[in-house]
Amino acid sequence: MKSRETLVRLKRFQVDEKRRRVSQIEAMIAEFERMAGDLDREIANEERKAGISDPANYAYPTFAKAARGRRDNLLNSATELNVQLEEARGHLEVAFEEFKKVELLEDRNKALERAELAAREQVEMDRIGSRMIFARA
Repeated sequence: MKSRETLVRLKRFQVDEKRRRVSQIEAMIAEFERMAGDLDREIANEERKAGISDPANYAYPTFAKAARGRRDNLLNSATELNVQLEEARGHLEVAFEEFKKVELLEDRNKALERAELAAREQVEMDRIGSRMIFARA
């Protein structure tokens, strides 16, 4: 009985850990995309100030060039994280399925134990009732 409860707790913990991992990756992706958006605005502002929007132009602003590099790195990282996110979601799904199986098994075992207990109690009550009947007679 105790080992089954421990198994249920372990599986629940594993599901929670997988959920946390998925949430962390989603938060990182959102943060990278937000930062990339900020850099896009800064790049556009710098290009507007300089009046040059072609990165190949020799007079293209150095800040805008560096910001483009940082933005591209952030977007590449977000793309890589999306791959990790899909993998983490797959692990979460598997962990959740395992948890549900163990939980259903535990529920079924508890129901069987309750039924057995009720049957034993009924037998005992029947025994007590028959003694009382024979005691009156």
